[in-house]
Amino acid sequence: MEAVNGYLRALVTPHLASRAVRVAFVIGTLLFAINHGAAVRSRTMTQARWISAGLTYLVPYAVSIHGQFMGRGGSKGLEQ
Repeated sequence: MEAVNGYLRALVTPHLASRAVRVAFVIGTLLFAINHGAAVRSRTMTQARWISAGLTYLVPYAVSIHGQFMGRGGSKGLEQ
């Protein structure tokens, strides 16, 4: 449970978040274009698709944080 709590804290740790935001922007935009580009161009985006589009950016953010968190030794390395 300590590792989960450490990861949740890492999600909002400024020195980890700055890189994760950049990763989420680049990867999320690429995935958004692949998954929703046609719907945006044809103006058929629904509310459910916009929610999915938001998750398209959140997932790379969470994965980037996880990689940084684990690379720093999990909850033991969060203070670094």
